[in-house]
Amino acid sequence: MKNQARSSFRVLLVLIGLVMSGCSSLKPWVKPYERQNLADPIMAFSRAQVSDNYLHHVHQAREGSRGAEGSAGGGCGCN
Repeated sequence: MKNQARSSFRVLLVLIGLVMSGCSSLKPWVKPYERQNLADPIMAFSRAQVSDNYLHHVHQAREGSRGAEGSAGGGCGCN
């Protein structure tokens, strides 16, 4: 019984090693010279960037005391 458990454990370790070695050859999907295209404002989800920035600021000011966006502080939002 112990011998069977050891052999199955070894097989499991070999399988895990094979699976993990397959992950080492992954290359990034976006090349460094292509990242400028993703930073283009046309790639934004919203059409109204200015109002979205304002609403994001308001959300951070209201939820800042609870840490909704990871910003420090809180309060009325009067910077």
